[in-house]
Amino acid sequence: MFDKVAIFGVGLIGGSLALALDRAGAAKRIVGIERSPGAAQRALQLGVVDEIARNEADAVRGADMVVLATPVAQTDRVLAAIAPHLTLRTIVTDTGSTKGNVIEVARERLGGKWPQFVPAHPIAGKEQAGVDAAEVELFDGRRCVLVPEVDTAGHAVEAVRDMWTACGALVSLMTAEQHDTVFAAVSHLPHLLSFALVAAIAREDDAAMKFAHAGGGFRDFTRIAASSPEMWRDIFIANKTAVLSELTAYEAELRALRQMIESNDAKAIEAECELSRNVRSQLMF
Repeated sequence: MFDKVAIFGVGLIGGSLALALDRAGAAKRIVGIERSPGAAQRALQLGVVDEIARNEADAVRGADMVVLATPVAQTDRVLAAIAPHLTLRTIVTDTGSTKGNVIEVARERLGGKWPQFVPAHPIAGKEQAGVDAAEVELFDGRRCVLVPEVDTAGHAVEAVRDMWTACGALVSLMTAEQHDTVFAAVSHLPHLLSFALVAAIAREDDAAMKFAHAGGGFRDFTRIAASSPEMWRDIFIANKTAVLSELTAYEAELRALRQMIESNDAKAIEAECELSRNVRSQLMF
């Protein structure tokens, strides 16, 4: 059990983490801190956290676990603010969807306290944002990837592993390069494509008619286009190299399909669809 867990950003992920920790009896006290006073009070009103910290120093004072559940672009600011107030027993982790940039910033901002930082990424979420969308069961049976470096303290890794396990997650480890490459393909690119499709249709003269007649396929493909623009803006920029690499591969696939359609190559089109159907049918979620 943690004596005090401080969560920066009590929205969907941070709020769900607080609820799951409370369900597990894994924290005596959960303190939240938010940019928006209204969001902070809402988290308190809903009973998601035990109290709201007045500032960064107040949040981390006496905490044995500090969790950054903020958009990745805020990592630098938050770490710079809390670094002077961390003790040698304070473990720090994050929930960001990119890891290479987070590790670089954490090394610079935390200095000698860097080994206490455990980069992490819970693979859970939904298109709704904010503390009202938080769910106690959000992490149950879902993966959480830890991305420790060679000089990350072993006891810190174990503590973060235990925290996510208590919240119902299935914990695994990756390197930062593996993480950013994998999630550029299976998370970042799909969100980019979903945003792009909706935006492309929205700019057409007959957009209202098209949206009015959209069916289940459009609904399923574009569900994630309702996600937080701020969060995904930060992710696309932070993981730019890997995202652009996956986008290039996807563009090549589209060009090949376009050529098949232009040349009425029914056999090639069917083979392409068959490959995708077989692979997708075998995936377990």
